[in-house]
Amino acid sequence: MSEIRRHEYALLKEIAQDSMVTQASLSHRLGIAVGSVNWYIKRLIHRGWVKVSHLDRTRLKYDLTSEGMTIFTQRAMLYARDSLKVYGEYRRKAKAVVSELKHNNIRQVCIEGDDEVIDILRLTCIENQILFSDVPCGVTLKVVGQDFQVAVSS
Repeated sequence: MSEIRRHEYALLKEIAQDSMVTQASLSHRLGIAVGSVNWYIKRLIHRGWVKVSHLDRTRLKYDLTSEGMTIFTQRAMLYARDSLKVYGEYRRKAKAVVSELKHNNIRQVCIEGDDEVIDILRLTCIENQILFSDVPCGVTLKVVGQDFQVAVSS
């Protein structure tokens, strides 16, 4: 698969959603200078991933070529695959933590944090009838780095 830069992918995505998008709009949406948008679009055209049509003197239309659509789709599929791997790893870790809690007859925990990784832990607790609270209750679960941490207070 061809190497694709982050901004190139973002441009392909925006063009796939709206072929009539302007470079100024792309600049605003992506948070990069209009000159950079122009440079990236020229690069995408040169690579054969985007074609440009002149609608009138001031208006352009951008379309993904079949190769551009292939690159866009491959990148999206890789992202989905990698996301599922990450989810699966966190889910495995959450199940191990919850299994240890059940083994130690712990039925209620405090869960610190509020992000997608903590949501995986909450879901796993719910599935295993472990109650959770936002206030300390003896056992606290939180994310540290890429792992779950169990802290027991007396």
